[in-house]
Amino acid sequence: MKKTFSITALAASSSGNAYYIKCGSTEMLIDAGISAKGICDKLRLIGTDISNIKAIFVTHEHVDHVKGLAVLSKKCTAPIHMPAPSANEYLSKYPQTHNVVAHDVGYSCDVGGIKVTSFFTSHDSCACVGYTFETEDDKFGIATDMGYIHKAAVEALTSCRSVVLESNYDEKKLECGSYPPLLKDRIRSNMGHLSNYDCAAFARYLAERGTKNFMLGHLSEENNDPEIALNITSRALKDFGDVVIKVASKKDVTFFI
Repeated sequence: MKKTFSITALAASSSGNAYYIKCGSTEMLIDAGISAKGICDKLRLIGTDISNIKAIFVTHEHVDHVKGLAVLSKKCTAPIHMPAPSANEYLSKYPQTHNVVAHDVGYSCDVGGIKVTSFFTSHDSCACVGYTFETEDDKFGIATDMGYIHKAAVEALTSCRSVVLESNYDEKKLECGSYPPLLKDRIRSNMGHLSNYDCAAFARYLAERGTKNFMLGHLSEENNDPEIALNITSRALKDFGDVVIKVASKKDVTFFI
């Protein structure tokens, strides 16, 4: 039997992010940026339980990615993998969190026969990474919270069948929105977030190299709209008729593949 990935977004927005991955009997989480109760409730909604989670992989220490970690660490024994600078910062605030595994960027480990590898992304946190998950039959990658598309993300994601990419803001909505100038500059900077057009261009690059499934994640609640983001990436991929494009919901469970 082929070992392929099933991906579900439990939450995905600028206020909270969490993804569920299943491959065979192995179940994992990426980020825990909503309450532990919210994560546990959504896991039950899709037919599983927090006790089944074998590992949690955290991209960085910002609250929209770690909000539920401390409580989750008391509900399951899964190791919580996190880049070392982020782990140090996080543990200085939440020392009661169990099972944190600090790692270097580029770290790889095996979880139930799945090779998990982190790669650098550029963001204004102590550290920030994306992850790839690979078996002999399939490869999935996720990259959110990145101000620009670093070559490490290009190299890591080019061989993936399925990806979650950040599509954080619409340029016009950000420019005309209520955010102060300094925050707008931070979002647009190389340590900020990807725009819809940045995401679409990267998606096209990956589609040209074989990626088939795209989920747009980490949409800003104030500076973006799911329909706008979907339309921009759909136009960029109009020449690739066999691709799947979905937008992860802010609050509702979104099944990807």
